[in-house]
Amino acid sequence: MGLTARWQVLEERVLSDNWGLLKTTRLRLTMADGHVSEQWRETYDRGDGAVILPCDPARGHVLLGRQFRWPVAYNGEAEPYLIEAAAGLLEGADPAERIRGEAAEELGLDLTSVRFLFALYMTPGSVTERLHFFTATYAAGDAQARFGGLREEGEEIEILDLPLAEALAMVADGRIRDAKTVILLQHAALHLMPDAVRRQAGGPPNGGLAVASPRA
Repeated sequence: MGLTARWQVLEERVLSDNWGLLKTTRLRLTMADGHVSEQWRETYDRGDGAVILPCDPARGHVLLGRQFRWPVAYNGEAEPYLIEAAAGLLEGADPAERIRGEAAEELGLDLTSVRFLFALYMTPGSVTERLHFFTATYAAGDAQARFGGLREEGEEIEILDLPLAEALAMVADGRIRDAKTVILLQHAALHLMPDAVRRQAGGPPNGGLAVASPRA
């Protein structure tokens, strides 16, 4: 038997309504055993988003972007440029339509079709966003742009056309530290292009899949 609970919203206060909506809410939560708990919870609502990993099965490559992230710099990290899969907020658009637009803006790809994988909560403790995950195919001739992003939005994105095995190694050694990107790369290695990973890693074509191990 799973956990069950009933809740009642007692009070809500808006803390900020700038880029997203930050609220604090007082809840009365009744647990499965009848215990009643009153608690304050903060939520940050900026809407849902979408993310995509373009894959080139012929070469075993993936297309990613590298850009400056202020929260990483705010945390005091020496390398605030993160390597990520292209992503963006839906802003009321259909997820498949919106992610095609993001692929064009960030990676210079004109994708006619995309494949939906799953929708996940990335930070369910406080952020309401559901992220819709997609993949699509591209070819070597499609990945010619060096930089993407919208300058009017302060974006400058270096476009990286990488072998999947190299991208997985970058996860292992800490060069790729973005959660949504790690999820997509692991999905590609297990379900989309496992033969490419084995080939690039020098393993037998029909052997077990060896994904990169984390750093000690």
